[in-house]
Amino acid sequence: MKKITTFALLIVSLFATAQQQTVDQKVNDLLKRMTIEEKIGQLNQYTGDNQATGPITINPNKQAEIKAGLIGSMLNIIGTKYTRQYQELAMQSRLKIPLLFGQDVIHGYKTTFPLPLAEAASWDLQAIELAARVAATEAAASGVHWTFAPMVDISRDPRWGRVMEGAGEDTYLGSKIAYARVKGFQGNKLGDLNSVMACVKHFAAYGAAVGGRDYNSVDMSERMLWETYLPPFKAALDAGAATFMNSFNDINGIPATGNVHLQRDILKGKWNFQGFVVSDWGSIGEMVAHGYSKDLKEAAYSAITAGSDMDMESNAYRYNLAQLVKEGRVSIDLIDDAVKRILRKKYELGLFDDPYRYSDEKRAEKALNNPEHRKAALEAAQKSIVLLKNENQTLPISKSVKTIAFIGPMVKEYKENMGFWSVELPEVDYNKWIVSQWDGLQNKVGKNTKLLYAKGCDIDGTNKDGFAEAVETAKQADVVILSIGEKRDMSGEAKSRSDIHLPGVQEDLVKAIQATGKPVVVLINAGRPLVFNWTADNVPAVVYTWWLGTEAGNAIANVLFGDYNPSGKLPMTFPREVGQIPIYYNYFSTGRPAKNENETNYVSAYIDLKNSPKFPFGYGLSYTKFDYSGLKLSSLKIKSSETIKVSFTLSNVGKVTGEEVVQLYLKDKFGSVVRPVLELRDFQKVKLNAGESKTIEFTIDKEKLSFYNDKLEWTAEPGNFEVMIGASSADIKLKSDFELLTN
Repeated sequence: MKKITTFALLIVSLFATAQQQTVDQKVNDLLKRMTIEEKIGQLNQYTGDNQATGPITINPNKQAEIKAGLIGSMLNIIGTKYTRQYQELAMQSRLKIPLLFGQDVIHGYKTTFPLPLAEAASWDLQAIELAARVAATEAAASGVHWTFAPMVDISRDPRWGRVMEGAGEDTYLGSKIAYARVKGFQGNKLGDLNSVMACVKHFAAYGAAVGGRDYNSVDMSERMLWETYLPPFKAALDAGAATFMNSFNDINGIPATGNVHLQRDILKGKWNFQGFVVSDWGSIGEMVAHGYSKDLKEAAYSAITAGSDMDMESNAYRYNLAQLVKEGRVSIDLIDDAVKRILRKKYELGLFDDPYRYSDEKRAEKALNNPEHRKAALEAAQKSIVLLKNENQTLPISKSVKTIAFIGPMVKEYKENMGFWSVELPEVDYNKWIVSQWDGLQNKVGKNTKLLYAKGCDIDGTNKDGFAEAVETAKQADVVILSIGEKRDMSGEAKSRSDIHLPGVQEDLVKAIQATGKPVVVLINAGRPLVFNWTADNVPAVVYTWWLGTEAGNAIANVLFGDYNPSGKLPMTFPREVGQIPIYYNYFSTGRPAKNENETNYVSAYIDLKNSPKFPFGYGLSYTKFDYSGLKLSSLKIKSSETIKVSFTLSNVGKVTGEEVVQLYLKDKFGSVVRPVLELRDFQKVKLNAGESKTIEFTIDKEKLSFYNDKLEWTAEPGNFEVMIGASSADIKLKSDFELLTN
């Protein structure tokens, strides 16, 4: 049987190799027939004239240039009708090379899922992959070939607006999520009609922008780059990512778009990436503003030399590459390599066989109205919600409650629930498509429960005129639910905030409602960690809902009434104040660590603030309680070729079924370089019925003990380690020591 299986795998491998050879032959044959202008055209991407996710480029010659074969890709072309129209223009070109259509499908297409950061809070890799799978199915049916996702940037600074687009602060969790999202977008293989090309961004280290200010510089050691910021990109590549996008920032003084080390040495060299690299919007031209290139021509030279294959919206390649080749400064081999990478993907997508295969109106109609997609969105939304506080069992709310006051500026909003980076289709009435929080509560409560509403205040601004009505409404209720937070466009690209406290007078509204003496539940809608100390300290129940998408209202209602027991855990540390930022759990110890929160004299501490965060990485409550016991290690000493089995018992000692994200952390006690105080190295999401217990097992191997030393060697050093099992990075339940021996 084993021989038959091996033979079958060999046949599959040989078939795949032969198929690739056929594609490569076709690419090479086509390349020989292309003029240099047509080659450069394949490296040129324009936006459409509507639905832009950036500045619209006004070019009256756009259609003529497509007919002339001078454009290889378009973005922001929405729907089968328009993608077909543009593809028809490409089919009038001399060589009839089809266009690639790209779109920012970040967390859903028509069916909007929770923000990526919110999905990361689920710690549920299957749910995250399914969300990307649904998004790909809808996008591909609508004519989209390529999504500019996932964003895999690690970020430890919640002032940076784009934290909403990634998976948070941790390299291990971020790598697992990057892999899942690529698999979700690309499905079984490129060319399937429910698959889109993933584009892993932003290469690299964009999430470390100084001061959390978007597009800003990044300055870091090579070891930090390799150990913290590059692994999610490598995980995405290992998942088969078709494309990469470089980033706006400079890193150590070199713009990423023109960075040979990142793109040639690492991505296409050491990692042997065979797909293509696209610039971010206008980032080739922006090297002039960086002060790195004196003009657009020099920017084009730097970008193509560094390995940027496609120019998104700069026109740097369009008007300069041919001259650079003529002058002998750029080898035609560099141009040919970039063109081949792009053509190869067009062949793999099947576009040369049928340029319109993704523009099928009947398939689009079916995919965009598949009820299973809404079910997946509801499941993802529920899993993304994080219960931060629940004193006196304020939650879940009893279904026999007589009167509920639902107060706040978010309660009756629809499109706010979509969050930033959502696709807006012109034919969709989002007031009917999205379940508002008010609608969700109405769907949930019975006829015997009365719902009262008051807005209270706006999201931002200083007007408190609505406070009096809100207070009177609260006084009439048995329980009050307050829905507050950011506007959906307060987090996202170009949405950095120096002050991440709750905007406007919303926390004053919380104080006024809390003063009524009624039980209060606060829902916080946001795309990043916010600071809300008074609310956290004084309100009995706080729920972090992020922005949850199409099914937001139903998901929130299910959690509030206990039909879904919240299981989310924070993927980012929540600071007490902005002055703690950047803040993250896996920091290095100093030579003068504080022994406790009150020690401030000549130790690494603030004299006016605790070192600890308000809510730590990995934190999240449940309506039930879990007990950890019986930690066992299969060995206390191992060689690097061996493994340790870690086991313990997890018990649900509460009264309802619940899910717990059990987290395994490791600490390398002494190393040739300073190591973090602890590092996430594995996790499992475990569902247990009330009273149920289960033995949980993890395996520790050399890979989990390895790190980059000062010579950038990936190695595991002999020595003493501590293994910790916790409910969060700050709530370690079990721990033990073991030793890695010298072989």
